[in-house]
Amino acid sequence: MSRSGAWTHRRGRGRRWFRYRGPFAVADLPTRVGSVELRNPVMTASGTAGHGAELAPYLDLAALGAVVTKSISADPWPGNPAPRVHEATAGMLNAVGLQGPGVATWLTHELPPLLATGATVVASIWGRSVDDYRRAADLLADAPAQVVAVEVNLSCPNVEDRSGMFAHSAEATEAAVAATVGCGRPRWAKLSPNAGDLVPIVDAAVRGGAEAVTLVNTVMGMAIDPAARTYRLGNGGGGLSGPAIHPVAVRAVHDVAAARPGVPIVGVGGVTDADSAAELLVAGASAVQVGTATFADPRAPGQVARGLVDWCEQHEVDDVLELIGAIHGHRR
Repeated sequence: MSRSGAWTHRRGRGRRWFRYRGPFAVADLPTRVGSVELRNPVMTASGTAGHGAELAPYLDLAALGAVVTKSISADPWPGNPAPRVHEATAGMLNAVGLQGPGVATWLTHELPPLLATGATVVASIWGRSVDDYRRAADLLADAPAQVVAVEVNLSCPNVEDRSGMFAHSAEATEAAVAATVGCGRPRWAKLSPNAGDLVPIVDAAVRGGAEAVTLVNTVMGMAIDPAARTYRLGNGGGGLSGPAIHPVAVRAVHDVAAARPGVPIVGVGGVTDADSAAELLVAGASAVQVGTATFADPRAPGQVARGLVDWCEQHEVDDVLELIGAIHGHRR
């Protein structure tokens, strides 16, 4: 590793802890999401770490479990009109609208600098139709092996079914996930907490071929300027993220883990420190993602990863499997 520092380790009960002590200290705490092995349970969350290596000046991206890219579609997409972001109580409202360069451009220009950091990558894709998902996934078929999984973002408007998002319909969820098989690697279905009952949506994602589910995406919200009588976001409403939705994420992870203990879960929503990460693990997640906290401090994912190792040491946890699903009395 090029940055100054030194590897140190100590042996715990039944496992060995490794960490790199230096300005970009990292941590090893191995976990698995389905068939995907990760060096630790902490990843970035889609939409909060850019399309490539934007966070590399602030932390060692290779030290994270994975970098989950901002969702990209098969074609370039301009996103929504400004303003796109509004600070809310204990969180953030955004209506960026999934702006992106398209998968082909991402593969050529954004992915190589990210891979150069040594990062493990999860590519996030989205679409407005089932065919959009198919085309985006097919374009990833020849991506390098460091792209270990594809996260299928289903919190998108379905232009073929005006009733709402893909993630609000079991039928649409299954069809969209099934269409992404061409990527040739494990798929994680990222689901919306706005669905009335998540379990049937999870079942549909699994039928479509998802190996894991990511819970949860943003909660639908809105902010209005009462003096100006206008919306605070250019698109009207948006998605609420950050600490405000952490209890929603914990409940979603908990309930799906209880109902479907065989389905691996990635927990996301309001993770700001080791304790909030550990809470999602105990609820049933095999790994977590750090999102909105990155906007306040781009070092946040690395800090959570290091903090989780310290948390485990302090609580005499020798293996992350001791935490995963512990509230249910089982290991995942």
